[in-house]
Parts: sequence; structure tokens; C-alpha cells
Amino acid sequence: MKNTSETFFDLFRRTIDFFYPPFRRIMTLQFFRYGLAGAINLFFDWILYFIIYNFVLRCRMLELGFITISSHIAALGIKFPIVVVSGFLIHRYVTFSCSELHKRVQLFRYLSVVLLNLTINYVGFKFLVDYLNFDPIHTNMIISILTIGISYFFQKYYTFKISNSTQLTKEYKV
Repeated sequence: MKNTSETFFDLFRRTIDFFYPPFRRIMTLQFFRYGLAGAINLFFDWILYFIIYNFVLRCRMLELGFITISSHIAALGIKFPIVVVSGFLIHRYVTFSCSELHKRVQLFRYLSVVLLNLTINYVGFKFLVDYLNFDPIHTNMIISILTIGISYFFQKYYTFKISNSTQLTKEYKV
């Protein structure tokens, strides 16, 4: 018997797969799943950042007593762990469900890719917001889009790597 999360992710995967046939000739099912599931998680990321930045922090510096953090960096730090968990679960159970790597290995590798993305996010925010005076909401969107390509490469070939024999025996079917 499957648990509730597996059932949810099966339904999520089948829903994504329903929209795949028109795109069959131009991309693989895995890439389509990554794109659509990732877009949903990215949209969740943007909404969460917007809510935290505007309504939780109210665009103000976060005073922690021993340190003060700018609101755009604080919002990034608050939303990041939430989006990391949702992203890992989506990619493990929807996009790269054929990977036979142990869950702990996948999680460790996923977190290492996340740290790379966090570094890109931090440097991007500091440069675009603090030096070029870009809007933090738009900066979050720009940097998110830039890290998508990097993430797909690492997730496919490192985090959720599939052995050649597994790849030959398991097809991604709709």
C-alpha cells in the first residue's frame, strides 16, 4: 500500500504527463517533467518570497539583536529552506523517479547543488540589489531563471543519476 505522499506525487506526475503529448517531438518526458514541475516550484518560490518580503518583513531590515539583515537577504534566507524541501520532493518523486540512488545520497547531492544555487543567489542579490539598485522582487525572478539550467544539469547527471543499464531498461512512458 502506498503512503499519502507517494499517491500525491503519482497524481502530480500523471497530471504533468497528461500535458506532454504535444511536446513529445521536441523534448523528452523527463525534461518536460523537470520544466513543468520546476516551474510550479519556481512559482511557489516567487509567491513565498513576495509574501515574506512584503507582508512578514514589510520591506524592513531584520533586527536580530546581534546582527541586522537586509530585508531582501532575510526573505531569501527564510524562503530558501522551504523551497529546497518542496523542490527535492518534487524532483525525487516526479521528475527523476527512476533514479535508484539511495534517498540519503540523493538528499546530500541535492543539498550540495542547493548550496551552489544559494551562493549564486546571494552573490546575485548583493550585486543586483545593493550595487545596481535593482528591485528585490525582480532580482529574485532573474536569478531563479538563471539557476534553472545549472540545476537541471546537476540534478540529472549528479543528484538523481540513473545508471546506463537502468536507463536502457526503464523508459519514461506516459
